[in-house]
Amino acid sequence: MNEPAELDLPVEGGTLRVLRFGRGPRIALAAHGITGSGMSFRAMARRLPGEWSLFAPDLRGRGGSAGNPGPYGLDRHALDLCRLAEHLGAAGPVALAGHSMGAYIALRAAARGPELFDRLLLVDGGLPLPVPPGADLDAVLDDTLGPALARLGRTFGTDGAYVDFFRAHPALGPHWNADIERYVRYDLTGPRGARRSKAREEAVRHDGRDLLTSADLFAADLTRLSVPALLLHAPLGMLGQEPPMLRASVVERWTGRSGCLPAELIEGSNHYTILLGAPAGTVAERFAALGG
Repeated sequence: MNEPAELDLPVEGGTLRVLRFGRGPRIALAAHGITGSGMSFRAMARRLPGEWSLFAPDLRGRGGSAGNPGPYGLDRHALDLCRLAEHLGAAGPVALAGHSMGAYIALRAAARGPELFDRLLLVDGGLPLPVPPGADLDAVLDDTLGPALARLGRTFGTDGAYVDFFRAHPALGPHWNADIERYVRYDLTGPRGARRSKAREEAVRHDGRDLLTSADLFAADLTRLSVPALLLHAPLGMLGQEPPMLRASVVERWTGRSGCLPAELIEGSNHYTILLGAPAGTVAERFAALGG
């Protein structure tokens, strides 16, 4: 597969690094997870029909946009998506997708600027998450994100050591493939002997706290959605085991006959492999077909 083109596209206060996969006239925009990058959509983009181009920004504080200034927060990221959609969608609305935290950002963007988008795909995210009153939000993030967050405070002697850290991840190692390795290596920065993730921990924690305290906003966004939307969710979570990112009770609350959002469980996937593994083919197929 050809590597994506790397673009710097305008947003408020500067530019975002954006990866462009494909050269087709139909435009898609996709937002990644809390410690990820636009490279997380490589497998999905390869499986889209040839008439598509998928633009995947590195969100502020991550990837090639790590140096972009704050403030961070999901509203700021959603505004960035809307600005990118205005830039990319000169000929009409663009298709929108988001994975994990990116699903919440995409939901916010679709609620903020519904005229900019013709569909919304939420991949293992986007539904309000219950958090006990008074909970220590940073402790919740540490428990939930596990190795994904722990790596941000570490340096690694070689690129191979960083790759090996991910190979030991219980949700990734058993399913290792070229797309996962490319995603991991794209995240590397720093001098020889002190390699590290491009993602900035302060951005990740700020956005994570925002996500955990915005359930009411997400609920309002879901109830007023005006574009065709679909949720794809995984049966296994961020550590490759139960519970899933979206528990059955949460999915049931927002989908089915009593909810406002159709949903599909992607069997055999976890929170990462739904996008980085073989199930990415199903994700691409559903995305291309969404909206008729």
